[in-house]
Amino acid sequence: MSGDEDRAERADAVDRALTEALSRRLPRYTAPEALKRRLAEQIARSQAPRRISPAVRGVIPALAVGLALAAGVALYYERAVLPRAQATARLETEAVNDHLRILYSEHPLEVESGGLHQVKPWFSGRLDFAPVVPFAGDDDFPLQGGAVSYFLDRKAAAFVFKRRLHTISLFVFRSDGLSLSSAGPVPIGRVHARAAKVRGFNVLLWRDGELGYALVSDVDAADLSALGAKIEPR
Repeated sequence: MSGDEDRAERADAVDRALTEALSRRLPRYTAPEALKRRLAEQIARSQAPRRISPAVRGVIPALAVGLALAAGVALYYERAVLPRAQATARLETEAVNDHLRILYSEHPLEVESGGLHQVKPWFSGRLDFAPVVPFAGDDDFPLQGGAVSYFLDRKAAAFVFKRRLHTISLFVFRSDGLSLSSAGPVPIGRVHARAAKVRGFNVLLWRDGELGYALVSDVDAADLSALGAKIEPR
């Protein structure tokens, strides 16, 4: 045995002897029963799994359902509502831009109005559809004329009306593939239109069958709705 191992054994023997001597000579006291019980309860609580109160257990299913519903609503908004809103906003912006092109053009009308019976036939052969506009203009909204225009990626018939000194543009186009509905909040004749205000211009958008309609002007919303009702009679 080496000298280091011998010294280690002697040190262990000294520690054991000292421990035994202290155990024999020092007084011993019995812990009170109440202290023992408290210590036992604390040890049991620290080792036992946490329990959920009945009140909290009752809330957990409802909370889980609420979180699932919130996640579902967020997903529906992201995948359905938001894209539709963005598509509608694109149509509103396009309608205003097309109206501004008419306002800024030196020669916005390709056919002057001699009445609707003169303007509508002019579009024949110039469009891939027949625009349906039964209103020929009147003293409140005289028809000025028309022109071939574009609405997004398709040709459109542009009809220009007046309301005092205000110009009103009506664009008629094929509605396939566009986010248009005949169930908007604004009733005009036999359909309901979506109304918006874009850069100071009032816009009405609606669908009637296979055709879409966009009515744009800086006249007030009531005047624009009145013209829409004449374009879309009951």
